[in-house]
Amino acid sequence: MQGHCLCGTIRYEFDPPVLSCVSCHCDSCRRQCAAPMTTYFGVRDGQWRWTGESPKTFNSSPGVERSFCPNCGTPISFRSQAMSDVLHLYVATLEDPNQLQPTLHVAHEERLDWLKLDDGLPVCIGPDYTKVQPIS
Repeated sequence: MQGHCLCGTIRYEFDPPVLSCVSCHCDSCRRQCAAPMTTYFGVRDGQWRWTGESPKTFNSSPGVERSFCPNCGTPISFRSQAMSDVLHLYVATLEDPNQLQPTLHVAHEERLDWLKLDDGLPVCIGPDYTKVQPIS
């Protein structure tokens, strides 16, 4: 599977399977992607590779590194110290974003009040992804 930024400078490919595919509502993801939420998927190191230029990185908070294209600004990925062997790439950067579908909403407590979801996916409140509850 492959993906790229808007201008095509940053390109990547990875070998399935992915570890997870989730929609995130946290303030940091919203600000990086300039969207009310974003959807990303996790791939273990060794399963992915840059096939174009490497992106630039920004340390958005302690233990979190976010990457983006220095030419067009497209957000590409993030890496968390808590999951240091996993790269999380944004679904919207895939050649075919319909290839992956989210299975969970994370950081649901930070969602924007006006964003109404009715997709039936469970939600996760807080950093412990084991505490999942049905969306309400």
